[in-house]
Amino acid sequence: MGARYLYLARHGEASPDESGLTENGRRQAELLGRRLRGVPFAAVHHSPLQRAADTARLIGEQLGGALPRVSQAAGDYVPYFPERDELPPDSADSLLGFLARFPPEERERGPLLAREAMESFTGPVDGAEPRHELVVTHNFLIGWLVRAAQDAPAWRWLGLNHCNAALTVIRYAPGRLSSVLVYNDMTHLPPELRWTGFPPELRV
Repeated sequence: MGARYLYLARHGEASPDESGLTENGRRQAELLGRRLRGVPFAAVHHSPLQRAADTARLIGEQLGGALPRVSQAAGDYVPYFPERDELPPDSADSLLGFLARFPPEERERGPLLAREAMESFTGPVDGAEPRHELVVTHNFLIGWLVRAAQDAPAWRWLGLNHCNAALTVIRYAPGRLSSVLVYNDMTHLPPELRWTGFPPELRV
């Protein structure tokens, strides 16, 4: 078995109708692609949604024309719906109120896709050589995979936030604990392109 290095990126800043990227979003994607030059990616996956597909395409151009592949498991969905008794009492109302905004069908669809994402993107790989994979996705899935890498409770994907075109890297090695090597890193972006996708009160 070999180590898997999973690179996770949220799509670039989206247009108000989320149909694609803003000019800032396109620039963010290009800069992230430049940062990732030299990484020997075996695969580049992306969400079916246009903002993620556009981000993956722009990154791929910086990687020498890598061809991204669409993955439903990399999409935008709620990965887990907790029950009230799983949550801290002081924040349960707020968290459940947030989750109540999502339609009932999401309760079935989201966890199924989250399980597929775990099967497709995590864990060591066959063969002795390390494998590097990039997934261009959305905030919720990044939180879900980081939570899983830390063996945190299932509900704890909530509260893990990721900026547009920021980078997270998780290492899965045989016989070792999974390791979050980098989280929400924006050093490839100039200050004016950082923290997009975050409300002002969460920017530091």
